[in-house]
Amino acid sequence: MNEGLLLDTCAIIWMANRKQMSQAAMDAFKALSNNGGMLCVSAMSAWEIGMLISRGRLSATKDALPWFEDFVVAGDILVHEATPAVLIDAAYLPEPLHRDPMDRIIIATARKHDLTIITRDRAILAYGAAGHVKTLAC
Repeated sequence: MNEGLLLDTCAIIWMANRKQMSQAAMDAFKALSNNGGMLCVSAMSAWEIGMLISRGRLSATKDALPWFEDFVVAGDILVHEATPAVLIDAAYLPEPLHRDPMDRIIIATARKHDLTIITRDRAILAYGAAGHVKTLAC
């Protein structure tokens, strides 16, 4: 088992809305808890959450920043910053990979910190299947 898991933005939303995760994801969360690993998110997911709430594509009873902060605190989640090294790594990821900059940054974050991405994003899962990053479908 890896030392940590990185939630993609879609996984954050699924968890916040208490949607059923895959058995594999549930097993990974349990193993993480048992082994003292870290549950992580990219700071870029905060931007994505903010955009979704501001555009009305994600309903929330509070503003985006308290929504994100409450999620992070409640889950004892580590937020990985988008450092210059991560941002530059995102520009040099092995191809082929779609051009979504947020996905590229999340992938680069996972690679930098040796994390497994929990996601439903087909492009990220395919990138993982190609051996470029560790992924697990949620």
